[in-house]
Order: sequence, then C-alpha cells, then structure tokens
Amino acid sequence: MSQSSQPDPAKLAAARAAVALVEDGMKLGLGTGSTASIMVRELADRARAENLSLRCAATSKATADLACDLGLKVETLDEVRWLDLTIDGADEVDPDLHLIKGGGGAHLREKIVAAASDRMVVIADPGKIVDQLGAFPLPVEVLQFGFETTRTLIRRALAALDMEGHDVMQRLKDSDPWVTDEGNLILDLHLEVIHDPVALAHALAAIPGVVEHGLFLGMCDLAIIGKADGSVVELNREAGIDADLLAGEGGREL
Repeated sequence: MSQSSQPDPAKLAAARAAVALVEDGMKLGLGTGSTASIMVRELADRARAENLSLRCAATSKATADLACDLGLKVETLDEVRWLDLTIDGADEVDPDLHLIKGGGGAHLREKIVAAASDRMVVIADPGKIVDQLGAFPLPVEVLQFGFETTRTLIRRALAALDMEGHDVMQRLKDSDPWVTDEGNLILDLHLEVIHDPVALAHALAAIPGVVEHGLFLGMCDLAIIGKADGSVVELNREAGIDADLLAGEGGREL
C-alpha cells in the first residue's frame, strides 16, 4: 500500500477502538462515510482473523458493497431486525453528543439504523468536535415532488426561528442534482450556528416534503475520538467534552 493510500491515523485509531467493542454473534449497523469505511475494513479484518459470526445491516449501498466485497455478511435491516450496535461517523459532534450527519447523503438510512440499535457509537477525529452545531451545512433530504415549495417552507421555518438569511442550497454531484439511495434530493442549510437544535429539528420534521434531516439528537451513546498519535478519547453525554483532554495527552493508547 502506498503512503498516500494509508488511512488517516486519527480516523484509524477511532475505527479500531470501535471495532474492539464488537463481540461474536453481534448484529451490527455499519455507517457511511470516510471514517466508517475504515471501520468496515478493520471489522472485516478482525472477523476474518477471529472467525467471528456477525450479521450486518448497512446504511448505504456503498457501505453494503464494500462490506460484501470484504467478506462480511450483509442483510437488510428487516432481515436482521434489531441491532446490538451501530458504528458510524459524524460531520459534527457537540458537548451533548448531538450530531450533524449526512455529508455522505445517507442520513435517512443512518438514522433508521441508529434508531433500531441498542447502542450507537460514533467515530471521528478531533476536527469534528464543536462547541455548537451548524458550521457544517445541515443536510435535509426532501422529495422531488414539490421541491421548490419545500425549500420555501424550510426558509419560512428558519425565519420563524430567527435564522433567516442563510443559504438553502440544493446539493449537486458534479453538475447534476444529488439523488439519494431512496431517490430523493438534498438541501444543505448553511446556518453557521444552531442555537436550538431541538426546535430546529421539530420545525423541519413538521414540513411536508421533508423526508429527514441530519440532526441526530440524543441518539449517540458514545463518541470515540481518534488522535493523530494513535490514542483515543471516549466521550459520553454525562461527562461532556473536555477540550483539554482532546488536545493533550489524555487519550487511551490502542
């Protein structure tokens, strides 16, 4: 493997720490994104080395294809039904372990899989830790039917929350609309900061045409933050986020 193809050390550390939580016989949810892809590769290596019996449900076609290619047993969520553990990445993590997800366009399936799990573990690098959500554009998956009407209703909802004036941009792939695995479109809300994620989540969920948004509130049980030196910091909602610990030497070595 060339040096340029080596995974990011922080992402690799977080992925390995999460894979260490996996036990034989588990039913797992596999996330989507760059960090989740590293996790899937580490999981496949461990399953092969230890002959683990695992049943996996993927949050996207891309993840399902990768897991199958690596020899993991992938089934539909309806076949697996309830999951012991979901491991996924995040675009932002705040001190309450609220998340923004959906940079990879899979937040609808990611949220369904996370909701069908006993435990959701998020893996990330320190750059994903924020004091308040919102710097990363908030993805909102919407139906193609009535697309512009839905965008107008989202803008009105933002105005009612004193968040007017921010861009509500259609996500493109090259020059074409981004179409999700479910055949929907994505609007990215460039909000800069979200002062009340709960109120925003409720407002978006109430809009006809909105299929799902990328706010994951109260769903993450543990965040494993990998560091460049190969150590990790484990965060939970009760303890909150210690910025000094993330920046300093307090990580657990792998």
